[in-house]
Amino acid sequence: TMPGVVAVLTGADLGLPPRPAAGNVQGFERPVLATDVVRYVGEPIVLLLAETLPQGLDAAETILVDIDPHEAMLGIDVAVAPGAVPLFADAGTNVAHAFEERWDDDVLADAEVVVRARVVHQRLAAVPMETNGIVVVPEPGGAMTTWVSTQVPFDVRDDLAEALGLERERVRVIAPDVGGGFGAKLAVYPEYLAVASAASRLRRPVAWQESRSESMVGLTHGRAQVHDVELGATRDGDLVGLRVDVLGDMGAYAGGALLPVTTKTMLPGCYRIARVASRGRAIVTNAVPVDSYRGAGRPEATLSIERAMDLLARALEMDPVELRRRNLIETFPHTTAVGSTYDVGAYEEALDRALALADVEQLRREQADRRARGDAVALGVGVALYVEVTGFSRKEFASVAVDDDGSVTVRAGTSSHGQGHETAFAQIASGVLGVALGSVRVVHSDTGEVPRGQGTYGSRSLQIAGSSVFEAAETVRERAVTLAAHALEVAAADVVTGPDGLAVAGAPEIGITWSEVTALANDPARVPDGAPAGLTADVRRFQPDYTYPFGAHVAVVEVDTETGDVRLIRHVAVDDCGRILNPMLVEGQVHGGLAQGIAQALFEEVVYDELGSPVTPNLATYAMPAASELPWFERGVMETPTPLNPLGAKGIGESATIGSTPAIVNAVMDALAPFGVRHLDPPLTPEKVWRAIRETST
Repeated sequence: TMPGVVAVLTGADLGLPPRPAAGNVQGFERPVLATDVVRYVGEPIVLLLAETLPQGLDAAETILVDIDPHEAMLGIDVAVAPGAVPLFADAGTNVAHAFEERWDDDVLADAEVVVRARVVHQRLAAVPMETNGIVVVPEPGGAMTTWVSTQVPFDVRDDLAEALGLERERVRVIAPDVGGGFGAKLAVYPEYLAVASAASRLRRPVAWQESRSESMVGLTHGRAQVHDVELGATRDGDLVGLRVDVLGDMGAYAGGALLPVTTKTMLPGCYRIARVASRGRAIVTNAVPVDSYRGAGRPEATLSIERAMDLLARALEMDPVELRRRNLIETFPHTTAVGSTYDVGAYEEALDRALALADVEQLRREQADRRARGDAVALGVGVALYVEVTGFSRKEFASVAVDDDGSVTVRAGTSSHGQGHETAFAQIASGVLGVALGSVRVVHSDTGEVPRGQGTYGSRSLQIAGSSVFEAAETVRERAVTLAAHALEVAAADVVTGPDGLAVAGAPEIGITWSEVTALANDPARVPDGAPAGLTADVRRFQPDYTYPFGAHVAVVEVDTETGDVRLIRHVAVDDCGRILNPMLVEGQVHGGLAQGIAQALFEEVVYDELGSPVTPNLATYAMPAASELPWFERGVMETPTPLNPLGAKGIGESATIGSTPAIVNAVMDALAPFGVRHLDPPLTPEKVWRAIRETST
């Protein structure tokens, strides 16, 4: 009855099927709108539609929901404790997914020294610049066009079509300029389905956009794992075995239930460890659901093994760099004890470059001087090595076509949200065909323009989609050369390509333009016998295995031992991503990754109170660094081309996030070593550091 209100809809009104958990784990399905049970603060309950946003906000204030409270189940230990009430009665347990590998084996039997630690990977919010949102416009005949802030427009299309009972071809999904994703925009959110259902029901456009505070409890969170780590070695520092118990807090729904499995695949890091035992459990709790966030399982594995290496070095009274160097993998390909096959690497070279750039010997001298004079500002130097897995969903669609006017159109199934796909894919096509870069148009993120696609995640775009673009462009070039040779009455080997067209090598005045070649290709009477018509090629290349980028980071911190304040004064990052096609795009990815990894180490954490309400629901309470709080990044570049794709490319989008956090945590622990502080979990806030110093000093 309020002004502008069009409808108020509940889950029962919409009648949409629940969302399945990851891997179709049974018993943990998520309703589009909560009906009988509300499982976390921020869960959608009612959909209110109004003519304007102010009218909708006013009306929403009057809606009352009758909720009987129950004790909040927060934290992994509470959710798996004896007698814990299942969040999902039908499941009968709060463990949504579990695995064990060699858990009953004594993988540390030959170890002379064993270090143990519980490493807590705090819950993080993705905080993209653009919050989540969707616009759905019904079309005649029951079709619909959707604009949505997503990394996976084809997944959104498929799920909307299935939920609404439409053929896929009748749902067009467009991801326009998306302002950041970081994995949090991989999910097909319940809000998307609710908005699409409402638009279909009302036969009018419906738009929804999160506020920033809504986004903090609406977008999926990341990390939220706890690892119990045991690492064993001989007294000489040779690694013997590793045992890790991985506990993943999935929040209220199990969309990320397989993340602990990804963590498991990277537990050994860069090191030769013959025996690895692992156990993983994905556990539901009364918190915002957890899913992929930049790195998705690999940062967790890296922080744990790198902290264990520093703890082991301290126990052995050995230089942490020397311990790492002694155990690095040296020959490739290398299959680890958990079954991951690293394609190619040069780990010691990366370490040496990082140490040289940082001038660690000089830093150690300065550290010794400060300690000798009792300086209140302690210097800490932290080293971390990492290897990560990239190239998930190892196939991707791309097409290349020369248009009638001689320009080139590239279509790709990935979805750019800041990575520069338009530039990279245009460069590939331009380089293969020899055409001007400005004449290449790249189309993506539109299911009406691109026939299929997997989307963007897991640092896959250049190596998977880029390789498809490369092969499609090669095919088009071969066809064009064949046609030109036929028209010019020369051998194909004598034809060269260029911005203006194709010409005879050594006789550029004898040639044919790209538009003329296209006309030839489209004229069956002029196409040579056996040659396909048209100057276009579709490719869906399959990469035979994943790729494994790597790197070494050195962090230098100052810790005020009187206040606990930590300042990152230098950060050296040496990162490999295979062959580099565009250095500027790589630098952009590394800088962004460093910012997020540093933020995890020193600033960010989602915190809940005992009632299950978030105490960090906005950017006034959720600490994020400004650019002024980050140091100038010192970069070293390595290139070890992979043999697994024609470009030699590996991923780079998540690498710096993975390597930076453990380097910083190790640096702070190095600064605090004289105080007897053994281990602290990020974020290393002033209060946490100050308390640790006081507790070990008394």
